[in-house]
Amino acid sequence: MTLKICVAQLNLCVGDLAGNVRRIVESARCAYADGARLVLTPELSICGYAAEDLFLRPAFIAACDDAVKTLASELAGLKDLQLVVGHPVGGDRRTRSVAVQKRFNAASVLCGGNITHTYAKRELPNYQVFDERRYFMPGDTACVFTAGSGADAVQVGLLICEDAWFEAPARDARAAGAQLLAVINASPFHVGKGYEREQTMRERVLACGLPMVYAHLVGGQDEVVFEGHSFALGADGSVAGRAPSFREAQFAVTARHGAAGIELAASVEPERSADADLWDALVLGVRDYLGKNGFPGAILGLSGGIDSALVLAIAVDALGCERVRAVMMPSPYTADISWIDAREMAARLGVHYEEISIVPEFEAFKASLASAFAGRQEDTTEENIQARIRGTLLMAMSNKFGSIVLTTGNKSELATGYCTLYGDMAGGFAAIKDLAKTTVFRLAHWRNTHDPYGTGSAPIPQRIITRAPSAELRPDQKDQDSLPPYEVLDAIVERYMENDESIESLIADGFAAADVERVTRLIKINEYKRRQAPIGIRVTHRSFGKDWRYPITNMFRQ
Repeated sequence: MTLKICVAQLNLCVGDLAGNVRRIVESARCAYADGARLVLTPELSICGYAAEDLFLRPAFIAACDDAVKTLASELAGLKDLQLVVGHPVGGDRRTRSVAVQKRFNAASVLCGGNITHTYAKRELPNYQVFDERRYFMPGDTACVFTAGSGADAVQVGLLICEDAWFEAPARDARAAGAQLLAVINASPFHVGKGYEREQTMRERVLACGLPMVYAHLVGGQDEVVFEGHSFALGADGSVAGRAPSFREAQFAVTARHGAAGIELAASVEPERSADADLWDALVLGVRDYLGKNGFPGAILGLSGGIDSALVLAIAVDALGCERVRAVMMPSPYTADISWIDAREMAARLGVHYEEISIVPEFEAFKASLASAFAGRQEDTTEENIQARIRGTLLMAMSNKFGSIVLTTGNKSELATGYCTLYGDMAGGFAAIKDLAKTTVFRLAHWRNTHDPYGTGSAPIPQRIITRAPSAELRPDQKDQDSLPPYEVLDAIVERYMENDESIESLIADGFAAADVERVTRLIKINEYKRRQAPIGIRVTHRSFGKDWRYPITNMFRQ
């Protein structure tokens, strides 16, 4: 009296309908051979999550419809197998030239070559990175289907992601006869999100009295990462199983009829630290952005500082040393220890490394501008020229070799504008743009004491971590000459930008008024820079990107 369920925790690609179908078919056949008779795939698994404005194109919806039919046909020969697949359905109809949306985020049950059930997501998230109300209408009915046969049969209530965060969909599924909740998901990662999900789902199963199997997507998609971490919960809220994080898995769950209802059993991955999750999210984000977009490798400027060192370590863990090129571009103000440390780190990781001095180009720029700048002292203009020379060189190498430039700016710099347009902001992907500077230091320490990808422990020379940060664009320059201490700066950015706390509350909690006013002013006046920055990996619950939508032209002052 058991039903074997397989969660196909897959890394799918937006728009690759044929490829996604192929991956699902392979996974379903493998699960079937292993005895599974119910296979769950992630939310919108046919088309990938999230397809954004592709959902507005009728041709895309029609292609998704065809892909579902192809999938059903491919699996028709697997007797008694039921597969849950996520896909968009419907479209727009026009009434007196007005478009009326009738499009749904759906999940269908495929069996015997047919679609036997279809469920439309009821709760549509429209916050943080989510825009589902832009594309879909909410469904309004429960969906319960029979999985397995005879004594093994289980009544399964189907939910999609956000549905499980609300009471009504689960309650209605139980009222319709469900004995087990199957939840398919695509919920972007931020630090701690996996265990937040487990806790919220624990509250849900306790409220409705039903066990749950939670199937989650894995992989990177533009600026978001999905960490996998699928799981199963008993009706008492206990963790009956947990899949690996940040990698694909065939997560097998056994559903058994017991005296108190359906009992679940599966393997349980151990809990992970926040920094382990954070590292794997950054590595997966880089690997998938390059891999899914066809870049042969990555190039970055290696300065001898902490930010570029961390990005280099991430890139090597993501791509392997043979696909990473590091370029040291010393200026007149580059310290000898920066050369030494950059060379040492490149040697430790085995990447292609070269040094290109920017001194000749810098002197040529100053000579060309001498008459225009006559009578004016050197200032940030000359600092920015150096950064822009470096950006030009890196982009030239990107053009020549086809590799993408990874920028090395962090969230503290983006918040305050401590970065140069068309200089250190020049590039295609910003691996650490959502990491505060204090997190950069902490994560560098973590990576130096862990070797998760076998690239060699302690990749970052200790002096890079311990020396005072500097852009090295003028004599004896230090970051803290023009910014508050990073512990103060990052705390203000987190509370004001990420958590929407007021200036008054920060000052009331002991932050110096001058620091709060300075940092919040810098956040406001540098919006124009952030709009021109490359996208990067989101790892907090509010990043500069889709989470943050402030007007550039903005006269409001608090």
